[in-house]
Amino acid sequence: MPGEEGVAPEEEKFLPHKSDGSKRPQFTDFEGKTSFGMSVFNLSNAIMGSGILGLSYAMSNTGIVLFLILLTCIACLSCYSIHLLLRSAGVVGIRAYEQLGLRAFGHPGKILAAVIITLHNIGAMSSYLFIVKYELPLVIQTFLGQTSSSDDWFMNGNYLIIIVSVCIILPLALMKHLGYLGYTSGFSLSCMVFFLSVIYKRFNITCPLDTFGNHSVDTVVPDEACTTKYFTVNQEVREELPDFRTAYTIPILAFAFVCHPEVLPIYTELSNPTKRRMQSIGNVSVLGMFIMYFFTATFGYLTFYGESTELLHTYSMVDPLDTLILCVRLAVLVAVTLTVPVVLFPIRRALQQLLFPGKPFHWLRHITIAVTLLFAVNLLVILVPNIRDIFGISGATTAPSLIFILPGLFYIRIIPSDQEPMSSRPKIQAACFAALGFIFMTMSLTFIVLDWISGENRSLGGH
Repeated sequence: MPGEEGVAPEEEKFLPHKSDGSKRPQFTDFEGKTSFGMSVFNLSNAIMGSGILGLSYAMSNTGIVLFLILLTCIACLSCYSIHLLLRSAGVVGIRAYEQLGLRAFGHPGKILAAVIITLHNIGAMSSYLFIVKYELPLVIQTFLGQTSSSDDWFMNGNYLIIIVSVCIILPLALMKHLGYLGYTSGFSLSCMVFFLSVIYKRFNITCPLDTFGNHSVDTVVPDEACTTKYFTVNQEVREELPDFRTAYTIPILAFAFVCHPEVLPIYTELSNPTKRRMQSIGNVSVLGMFIMYFFTATFGYLTFYGESTELLHTYSMVDPLDTLILCVRLAVLVAVTLTVPVVLFPIRRALQQLLFPGKPFHWLRHITIAVTLLFAVNLLVILVPNIRDIFGISGATTAPSLIFILPGLFYIRIIPSDQEPMSSRPKIQAACFAALGFIFMTMSLTFIVLDWISGENRSLGGH
């Protein structure tokens, strides 16, 4: 209860309010009112990333069966990670990622969690705006019936992302509670479901393609280029250097399910909040994205057999004026635009916990942080022409930390040893889970460095 002796001021609003015995204690500074369905929409929207466009390329590096096995394992591990977060939050009555870091490791833990969430979500927001920057001018060009780009201001991606940020993203980001975005998240998910309609093209596009990149109709294409592979481990060696694409696939799939900074804020605003109810929301969201990822990857792979790293762009190359492809590109643009406000909320909460601990809600601070974040992300997307390597390093460190390392360490440190000693099976599993995160991080950083050394310019999607 606020003001109770022994309670740190910055933790007050995360502790139970007074209870009259007939009402369950609330762990938030307001009454949670978000329904189960809206919470599923918000969490699913947080999971869904721009990397969905590159999953078919990932499947081409593993084969269908191995991809399905890896995708299933990562989805199950993501659900287990959510379980660890909810279990830790339930024990100490805290529903903020940064506050769990404070309880587990003191102030350094709080700072570390806030910094990791901020860096990861800024990278995610930037990746979404990069899609807007490069895809929206092409969509406008197609609507106008133009075959080449012009110098008109409305064809400049830098101007367009500013307009989209000010007119669409900022008003949604100024919502007081995350639960209000459930409607836009539902619409965003509907747009991505519509993206699956491109599987229809699987039956209209023949392999080899009549035109693809630098290929001409006279180009000789090997027979195996159009052969479905079910299990692939080793790729060919090119220019006497090993191809690291297969090994890249595992981190890509792991990053595709990052939603953990949003789990506790969504839990905070859930009506009738219980651990089982929130775990069900997590399971349903992960299952929905699992199905969407698998169908998108499978039909994209069976259409192009790994010829492209970016699925939507490849469809457009086949027939730039195709009406269905145009509608799908527009739907993807709407989906990623509406995802940005959902990703912004955990960053703002992390910054508030870090810079203004214990302060009550204030509209000026709420608005200022949102405007500052959007300004910084827009500036980053405009000024940096290629941020793949920067975000590669960021994603290789922040994503494993949020999915594996921090939830495992939080669980070990927060769950009392008298309830579960370190030798107990749950804590051993949590320790192995955190160790797996360090392995993922080491793998990711190693492959990025090796990729730089090999000189390969591959474009692989992430969350």
